Amino acid sequence: MKQASIPNRHLDRDLTDTEFAELDDLLAQTPAPLQALDPVMLDGYLCGVLVQPRLLSRDEWLPAIFDYEGGRLPEGVDAQWLERVTALVTRRHAALGRTLAESGWFDPLIMDVDAEDAEGEPPSTEETALLAGMNPLSRSLMPWVAGFQHATLTFPDLAELPDEAVMTAMARLFRHLPAETDQERELLAAMEKEYPLKDIDAAVEDMVAAVAELGELTREQRFKVEAVRRDSPKVGRNDPCPCGSGRKFKACHGAS
Repeated sequence: MKQASIPNRHLDRDLTDTEFAELDDLLAQTPAPLQALDPVMLDGYLCGVLVQPRLLSRDEWLPAIFDYEGGRLPEGVDAQWLERVTALVTRRHAALGRTLAESGWFDPLIMDVDAEDAEGEPPSTEETALLAGMNPLSRSLMPWVAGFQHATLTFPDLAELPDEAVMTAMARLFRHLPAETDQERELLAAMEKEYPLKDIDAAVEDMVAAVAELGELTREQRFKVEAVRRDSPKVGRNDPCPCGSGRKFKACHGAS
């Protein structure tokens, strides 16, 4: 895996390469039979959490990273392991939220397909058939987008918005998933025609731009809903902004 390199973009206080590798090892230690997200899928999942039309607390979104099928960690799980995983995931969530809020951009963690093919087992016949009709550019982005889709299935508020712009932005992301029905294949063909991608850099930039657009499209509703449903005291001007940017509320959304 590798973090996409976009000129003049920098993640302040984000995880280091060593910490991403540590997170990979820790997630792989999730107790069986649970199947945790890997760091690439996790990256997409966290972005899917951040652009929801309502603010999600960590208690809401954290459990779903430990099993793609919705299972929950057993009682008595190693406390030190869970604390370290939670700390690393929380930092990545905050870094993504911060850069999206400040610049409308982020550097996604994407799959290095060549390295993965060299190290992993040969794909099964079923996997080969599934990938056969895909744009080769999508192979690197598919795991990340699958993580984003995991968030939209876990929290369906975004997908249920009656907003054509939201649906278009999501289609630009889901084009990188295998098309399994005639309707999906028709949609994919339309996306390839309307939003052609010449290379992997263009594909990554379009993916990131689609996520940023979703963040903007849901921003007003996300904070409006929070203001209505809040049961605790309002956010103080010197408190951390609830958007996850890492800045004080008065210097972020409290300034608008």
